[in-house]
Amino acid sequence: MPQSRELPGLIVWLDRASERLGRSLSWLVLAMMLIQFLIVVLRYLFSINSIPMQESVMYMHATVFMLAAAWTLKHNGHVRVDIFYRAMSPRRQALVDLTGTLFLLLPVMVFVILVSLGYVGKSWRILEGSPDSGGIPGVFLLKTLIPLFAGLMILQGLVEATRHFLVLTGRLAPPAHDDDQPEEKL
Repeated sequence: MPQSRELPGLIVWLDRASERLGRSLSWLVLAMMLIQFLIVVLRYLFSINSIPMQESVMYMHATVFMLAAAWTLKHNGHVRVDIFYRAMSPRRQALVDLTGTLFLLLPVMVFVILVSLGYVGKSWRILEGSPDSGGIPGVFLLKTLIPLFAGLMILQGLVEATRHFLVLTGRLAPPAHDDDQPEEKL
């Protein structure tokens, strides 16, 4: 069967959705930086302290960290020990990645969802707010990021598993390796 670079339609759609979400979340990093700068200026130049502004930075950081994890998985940006992996053929790498996705990533993410549902549900039932006076009354929304994170990781994990399976079976050309990565030169 000839090799191609094409993935099935739903997989392509999920992959693109992950890309759009990751790129959209990158704007939160800029907003977070600007708000943090404003907090510092207000505190040290004008002796003004704002709990909602401080908490908003925490909310944005949590949102970026939790929801961009799937985008990071898509771009192979998670920590990996490449002692043996780097020297493997693309098909062997696909086998390692597929095995890791099926037996590590997906079960752990299902566990995270199952364990967090009661915790998040309780927070929603009481509409949990900030423990600080004047803080953001949306801790329940912050806790909702936990199962959302795991769900997005499962979806991207399925995309990656499909990609690795197609490479392994020869129905998809392996991705081109970018040897210009800065960490590769260390």
